[in-house]
Amino acid sequence: MSLQALRALAAWLVVFHHFMQIFFDLRSDGPVGDFFSDKGAVGVDLFFVISGTVIYLSTQGKDIGAGRFLLNRLLRIVPAYWLYSLLAAGLILYFNPVMPTQKFELGHFLLSLLFIPAENPAGYGEFPTLYVGWTLNYEMFFYLLFALSLLVSERFRPWLTAASLGVVSLVLARQEWVSDFYRNSIVFEFLLGLMIGVCYRRGWIVQGFWIPIALIVASLLAIQHLQPYPRLLHWGLPSAVIVAACLSLEPYFRRSGLLKMLGDCSYSVYLLHVIVLSLGWYLSQRFALDPYAVLAACVPLILIAGWCSYELIEKRLMLGMKLWLASGGAVSERLSFSRQKY
Repeated sequence: MSLQALRALAAWLVVFHHFMQIFFDLRSDGPVGDFFSDKGAVGVDLFFVISGTVIYLSTQGKDIGAGRFLLNRLLRIVPAYWLYSLLAAGLILYFNPVMPTQKFELGHFLLSLLFIPAENPAGYGEFPTLYVGWTLNYEMFFYLLFALSLLVSERFRPWLTAASLGVVSLVLARQEWVSDFYRNSIVFEFLLGLMIGVCYRRGWIVQGFWIPIALIVASLLAIQHLQPYPRLLHWGLPSAVIVAACLSLEPYFRRSGLLKMLGDCSYSVYLLHVIVLSLGWYLSQRFALDPYAVLAACVPLILIAGWCSYELIEKRLMLGMKLWLASGGAVSERLSFSRQKY
């Protein structure tokens, strides 16, 4: 539950960071605006560390193959991402004033859907059509490497994941045929999360209150006063300390239904918030609306849309697809048995 709460916090940090980006081009004249402009992107670092921790813990003690693991991840990630990528593409193509700085190319869009890094046609870097999806390109990369580790014993999985990540990021990514997108040190934040999972699994992260609180405060101060680069050191390590501290505070989070709800819908909130904020920005420009009044309207809209998206797409659709795949497997087994019998 503590990681769910932290996941929600990370998502909303990114929401307010993008509000400052879309409405004010990351310029601010106040301390709150300065914080979200300069530090709001740390939500991504929290996401990556949490992801490494959750993926490790969710696979321990389970007999799960690499193929099944990847399929489960795809069912979790793809439906909502493809839907909001299609919505973003539609806005860029047919209602471009909502996203005037973006351009659409079919080839780039298809690469975006396949989680393959490619230069955005608008010329501002290797960002997909739904530009927050750049983090999912890293997520899918990590999932692929972790899936390979499922081929060996549990005790060797962290080492194999770390080794394969190092080979790709530090060696192969320097080759011309591999995108230097993977050279970003931010990818090693997944390993920080994985290390936290190992420590938690072995009982090295114990329950407490004052020490975890002090660690969280110290980490937040470090993030506040340090520049984001080198990102792994200045934002990644403090984010890892915050994640470990929240695990230590787990008993204090267990009964909060609100935090669970916010954590459940955080992925959908992360995906759709840019579309909602872009629509809000367009309306504010068209009708000379106060940006903060628009934000006040966008926040509940993002939350409600995120919850509906979680319930209808992430939860029910994923469950339906899993049941369909399971029934397909059962049918295949029956057919195989029937052929053997006759």
